[in-house]
Amino acid sequence: MRFAEGKEFEFGRTKLRFTRPIFHGIEFSRVGWVFATVVQYGREKLIHSSDLDGPIVEDYADWIIRENPDILILDGPMTYMFGYLTTRTTVNRAIANAVRILKESDVKLLIYDHHLPREPKFKRWTQEIWDASEHQGKKSWPQSIWVKSRPY
Repeated sequence: MRFAEGKEFEFGRTKLRFTRPIFHGIEFSRVGWVFATVVQYGREKLIHSSDLDGPIVEDYADWIIRENPDILILDGPMTYMFGYLTTRTTVNRAIANAVRILKESDVKLLIYDHHLPREPKFKRWTQEIWDASEHQGKKSWPQSIWVKSRPY
């Protein structure tokens, strides 16, 4: 067994990199730390952000832009936790950071998993991201096919 945080592994032409521990959501969150994963095969790169919740933290958006992945899997923001673990301010930060990533990187596909698609109105809360994706000519998922089956 090996601990992956901050390490890089190579398997043939595939490289796996893991960040050092990063905030699980907002700065100094009480829910702990996580690490993100970068998978690179030749010139293609995928980042799975893990539990960055958006990303809320601007430094993490900067890191993603510098990494410049082809595919980006983001997990947030937690719109289903409004009033409990999420505020409008944190959601706004996550939206602004995601839009900046779309505009300032060459990401071709943005996939939201984990937190965001849990709430039926997620697309309404994060419409700015979907508009930016379309405006930049980039793909984003879950697409409106999934959303259309959900009542608003």
